[in-house]
Amino acid sequence: MGGSLKRSTRFRGHKLGDGLWVIMNDIYTASLSRLIEEFEKLPGIGPKTAERLAFHILKAEPREAMALADAIKDVKNKIKRCEICTGLSEQAVCQICSDPRRDKSLICVVEQPKDVISLEKTGACKWVYHVLGGHIAPLEGIEPGDLTIDKLVERVREGSVKEVIMATNPNMAGDGTALYISSLLRAMGVKITRLARGLPTGSTIEYASGKMLTDAIIGRQELE
Repeated sequence: MGGSLKRSTRFRGHKLGDGLWVIMNDIYTASLSRLIEEFEKLPGIGPKTAERLAFHILKAEPREAMALADAIKDVKNKIKRCEICTGLSEQAVCQICSDPRRDKSLICVVEQPKDVISLEKTGACKWVYHVLGGHIAPLEGIEPGDLTIDKLVERVREGSVKEVIMATNPNMAGDGTALYISSLLRAMGVKITRLARGLPTGSTIEYASGKMLTDAIIGRQELE
């Protein structure tokens, strides 16, 4: 770490409670202070953890630090949405949709790409997916047109789909979204099922255990 250290002129405030703040002169260099601030923006990262991560990067070999920077850049530049399922992919069509071993007559509908990862870890899924990009929530300003529901309807309308498995989260928003979609698809003669209620009501797919998800997949029931 050669060269002189330039003290940042920025001030950081720390709240003590009862409306009292203490202003501490920022003792970091400008670039280190910026790195800490960026880490603090990450979910679950507080000031102390952000500082620890920043100093880890500072002490790391240049090659190691640049590898992290390159990985972040690649994630933002290379990952796009699959043209078929709208899941994550670095190609026009994702690996799951292009896998000939997958049963294309079964479509599992999930809210987010990370739900695909959770379900795939069970090893019990032979179907393909459709990622909605969220759930219907009028109070939050999220309407059906904001999701990829129209694209799902188009896929079913093609005629090769036999079953649509609703794997939206087992909470009020997820159930409402599943019911809305089923109302659109039912007239097409496709079977519509829902993951079994081994999943606790109010939970999310992302945090369910592999065993719990496997039981829910095997025990899925027709959505009335």
